Amino acid sequence: MPFSRGTIYGLTCFREPCRRERVMQRLALRKHLRLMTSDLGRGTSWLVLALFVTVAFSSCTIVKKQSKAPTLLKTEDASEADLMKEVNRFASVTSLRAKMDLKFEDNSFAQFGSKEEYRTADGEVVVQRPANILLKVQVPVIKTDVAQMTSDGTTFRVAVLTCGGGSKCKKFIKGTNTADYSKLEKSLDESDIGNGTALKNVSSFVNLRPQHFTEALLVRPIDPAKVYVVSTIFQVEEDDTQAKKSPLHEVMRGYYLLDEFTKQTDGSLQIARRFWFDRVGGIRLARQQLFDAKAEIESDIVYGKQGNLSDTGNYNNLPLRIQVTRPKEKYTMSLTYQTPELVTVGKNYPAAAFVLQNTWGLDEVDLDQKLQQATAGRTDAPNTNTAAHP
Repeated sequence: MPFSRGTIYGLTCFREPCRRERVMQRLALRKHLRLMTSDLGRGTSWLVLALFVTVAFSSCTIVKKQSKAPTLLKTEDASEADLMKEVNRFASVTSLRAKMDLKFEDNSFAQFGSKEEYRTADGEVVVQRPANILLKVQVPVIKTDVAQMTSDGTTFRVAVLTCGGGSKCKKFIKGTNTADYSKLEKSLDESDIGNGTALKNVSSFVNLRPQHFTEALLVRPIDPAKVYVVSTIFQVEEDDTQAKKSPLHEVMRGYYLLDEFTKQTDGSLQIARRFWFDRVGGIRLARQQLFDAKAEIESDIVYGKQGNLSDTGNYNNLPLRIQVTRPKEKYTMSLTYQTPELVTVGKNYPAAAFVLQNTWGLDEVDLDQKLQQATAGRTDAPNTNTAAHP
């Protein structure tokens, strides 16, 4: 029966709920009065009746207000040992070779609420512990190489083969993994690369260092020399796969956090890694964050839907999509396995496979040399069109 509003003894309430409530209250009142009148006088009975009616009907003025809130999802429990075991399970992958879809996003203008998304490219990735990687980027369908890049854990090399800026932007770039080349953003001018568009393209490849993906693809195992701390967190999330009106579109999801700390010489602890474990429907490693010496995030790695890699049956329930965000370099790269069952896992590759050679005869740019020149405020190039940069 639909509800309608009315006035009872000057009190506003909903008719149907209050009507049923009044009937029940009156029956209880009559029973109570029969017991009371045997001991109380006539005047006292009417006083009790007046007070009881006042209290009973005042409840009709209280109207409950319901508001929408994120659905709290049921969480599972796990011990610290369980979490460490899951990290080590990921770390059981010592090497892999796979065809991947690569999706690049430029977050340079994120502070203004915008980003640039590039078309999905084909990629071939070979990674091997401890920190070796070969990455090839190709144009889809026609399979033309856009770039190739390698890192042996210490140095990296990038061959820019196609960039839309003519032949001048095709370069072979060399550098050191731990170096900070932010000072070169302005000192790599047109005489080094070509026109402005080419400079931007090459700069993107320089920032897109291959070593940024090694720990995303090959998780390092738990280190007994480190200190680990477990905590919990709940956060509100939106699931775009659910309809906006669905109660599961906005949810409250629980996580375990496993923080890894390195002991410093002065006795203090420095955070190195943070693992996020999704507690809904089981325990799943959902995210890994890597920190620098200032405790700022270097890499924010999100692991997507899980599946089986290779056809051996030995590497099940591993992420089929990995998203790497580099806040300092201002980009996000998503890597998705094209055919997970064809991934090669556990093969040993020679060290030479991870040192790219300039077989194309491209002009070489040594970033370490450029950085030294920029720091010294000089250049060694005889080209008079190249200006010195501080």
